[in-house]
Amino acid sequence: MAPPVLRSLHLHPVKSLAALTVDEAVVEPWGLAGDRRWMVVDGAGTAVTQRQEPRLTGIVAMPLPNGGVELSAPGSAPLAVAVPERADTVVVELFGKKFEVIEAAPAAHAWLSGFLGAEVRLVHQDAPSYRRPVDPAYARPGETVSLADGYPLLVTTAASLEALNALISRGDHRGEGPLPMNRFRPNVVVDGTDPWEEDGWRRVAIGAVAFRVVKPSARCVITTIDQSTAERGREPLRTLALHRRAGTKLIFGQNLVPEGTGTVRVGDPFRVLE
Repeated sequence: MAPPVLRSLHLHPVKSLAALTVDEAVVEPWGLAGDRRWMVVDGAGTAVTQRQEPRLTGIVAMPLPNGGVELSAPGSAPLAVAVPERADTVVVELFGKKFEVIEAAPAAHAWLSGFLGAEVRLVHQDAPSYRRPVDPAYARPGETVSLADGYPLLVTTAASLEALNALISRGDHRGEGPLPMNRFRPNVVVDGTDPWEEDGWRRVAIGAVAFRVVKPSARCVITTIDQSTAERGREPLRTLALHRRAGTKLIFGQNLVPEGTGTVRVGDPFRVLE
């Protein structure tokens, strides 16, 4: 078997919108540069994701200079959204935790509300270095995270997806497989490992950047959503429940916290340090 390498890199400029595949990315302490720095919230300030609105996967957010994004979707004219230069913060909520963000211009709210047919707002994480700490049960002092679910990066492996798809093919819902990796919305995908090898990792390196492997990724209903059509099925949660259960959680992939910064590129060597 060839040595493990970084197979692909993925950014999600706006949380729960379509993923972007890139050739390289800068690792910042709170995640990949440009990953999940924007988020959609409802009128009460609570995060709106594909859990509530699968149609979000039909919206593409392309990065613009200085941290802005251009929103586009079928049937809607593209809209460039800049990071507000000066703005008061507002409080929003994600998974029961409240923190401060800044609001985009009203045009962004109107564009998204028109697409979804419901009142929503677009918000930006203006200060990732201190706004949102990583769960202290898994963090070192001062570690923070973007608007990702809980941790700066998510790693998955091609071998484990192949193994999972083999299990799906033998189940009652085999017609739903094989599933693509985008169901799991990772940041980094590694090739050249054994299936489920990631369960034993504690520290890894991609190129020159090292990461702590802090906990398995607990999977939710978003993994059942076809990222091309927004249609829901039953896989992979049914098969994960049978074969990849940790207590009450269904797991696939591992959460990472960077130990340093730098640039990672597709094709970089991947090493297990501990």
